[in-house]
Amino acid sequence: MAASKPASGIAVPKLIAEFVGTFFLVFFAVGVATLSFGFKFAGFSISAGVVATALCFGLVLLALAYTLGPISGCHINPAVTMGFLVGKRLELRDAIGYWIAQFLGGIAGALVLWGIFSASPQYSRHLQGLGADGFGLLSMIHINAVGAFFTEVILTFLFVYVVLSATSKLMASPALAGLALGLALTVVHLIGIPITGTSVNPARSLGPALIVGGLALSQVWLFIVAPLVGGAIAAVLYRYFATTAATAESETAAPTAPAST
Repeated sequence: MAASKPASGIAVPKLIAEFVGTFFLVFFAVGVATLSFGFKFAGFSISAGVVATALCFGLVLLALAYTLGPISGCHINPAVTMGFLVGKRLELRDAIGYWIAQFLGGIAGALVLWGIFSASPQYSRHLQGLGADGFGLLSMIHINAVGAFFTEVILTFLFVYVVLSATSKLMASPALAGLALGLALTVVHLIGIPITGTSVNPARSLGPALIVGGLALSQVWLFIVAPLVGGAIAAVLYRYFATTAATAESETAAPTAPAST
């Protein structure tokens, strides 16, 4: 039986997978971030909180890549979808459907997480927050908007380039893609958390910002725009290398003409 499709022609299971995947990424990883830095479960060790949060983001993506990857590709990130779109591996119609599902999943994950934390008398969204990204007063190093923008572009560039390359049959082994994705997301969080909190994923940033409001919400535009820019740039480089690899492969496979006698 063919997969059911909405009027736009996008398979419903793909959209559900993107919604569910983004939901779980936000719920678990942002949850660990809030417990580590909001509730101070990491104590006075910022490094411990950074490592715990980075590992959670990476491990959740690793698990989802192997479980949801066969269904939708497990983008669960609008910046990744932007990379696939610019890289000519996804149609615009499908990208729009993915973006809607991802943002809704991120918002739903943040809402459920907020609801659970609100059951604790120790929680206040104004004090413990919800793992929102930020710059200036919301940054551990008080980085300004320009620095935050370029940081997010660079981090997202690396992550999306790894995603595109690791899932390409021309450039890598797809069987190991999930491991590469999880490690890449962990690495960008290790450096990015002290700088901006690390977005590299507009859906991950929008949900918590809507809940927390205030300064976090006023700054969320940067964590939507910068990752999308980084994802698009990564796709341009990916297309260049993929084209080069395809050309080299075709030349290698081409039969050699017999020498004239």
